[in-house]
Amino acid sequence: MDLALLRTFVTVHRAGSFTRAAALLGLSQPAVTSQIRTLERQLGRPLFLRQARGVTPTTMGDELAHKAAPHLDALVEIAETGPDNDASLRTLHLAGPPEFTAERALPALTELTGEDGQGFALRASFGNAEEALEGLAAGHHDLAISTARPRGALLTATTLCDEEHVLVAAPHRAEQLGPEKIGPKDAPALDDVPVIEVHESLPFVSRYWASVFDSRPAAPGTVIVPDLRAVLACAIAGAGLAVLPRYLCALALERGEVVPLHEPAIPPLRTYFLVVRTGTLAMPHIARAHEWLHRAAAIWG
Repeated sequence: MDLALLRTFVTVHRAGSFTRAAALLGLSQPAVTSQIRTLERQLGRPLFLRQARGVTPTTMGDELAHKAAPHLDALVEIAETGPDNDASLRTLHLAGPPEFTAERALPALTELTGEDGQGFALRASFGNAEEALEGLAAGHHDLAISTARPRGALLTATTLCDEEHVLVAAPHRAEQLGPEKIGPKDAPALDDVPVIEVHESLPFVSRYWASVFDSRPAAPGTVIVPDLRAVLACAIAGAGLAVLPRYLCALALERGEVVPLHEPAIPPLRTYFLVVRTGTLAMPHIARAHEWLHRAAAIWG
């Protein structure tokens, strides 16, 4: 069986379409289609079901991808680094949300890159869960940190950690609400407080309101900025209330730059998953980074 055909097949399986696979491989779409048809003729079985938007693998296609993808990844690794190079010369490609990756994952992995001279080069990219998982499946990343658990057998996810969300504002904003604590049914008391968020859909505030108050926030976003660190800076400046991961605002809480507006008995949590392509933990540098992140997560408060 031609390895070039297998490589094209795995790329189509990961990309979910001939068009995207062609772009990743630097081939024309007709060339990709021809290679997949050739492989299907050799196997005597269809590998994909053609649909209006992309392709869906058949059972045979999923089985072949599960068997072939890890070995093809290992061959690509050898081709890129050479058979005699050790893990210290390999590059780990990591993808994840900007704040969590910058504040937690990268500091932990930076310690590992220089550990006993057996580290690796590190490249990081930021994106949302969908972008990180798509890039991982397409082979652009080795590890992805995601708030969504992937489906299917191509990607393998393990729970990394939970983050607690806190409703905060600058002290003078809290004083405007009065001396009493916001109770479990007191969401209306916050309706007139401006909201700082990362997106117009208010993902953090809406999730908090649904979990704690069993309602939807009434106030629209006053300040929208696509980075939680900037959201914190705006909250400290007094622009309004915000829902933030506790680890991100812990120092600001300690300094009194922001204060909690509400402290529910069970705070809302968000789970992070560490995701790899199935089979790639056989590669030493990916396995070491995977283990190191789990070890670091065990002590993250």
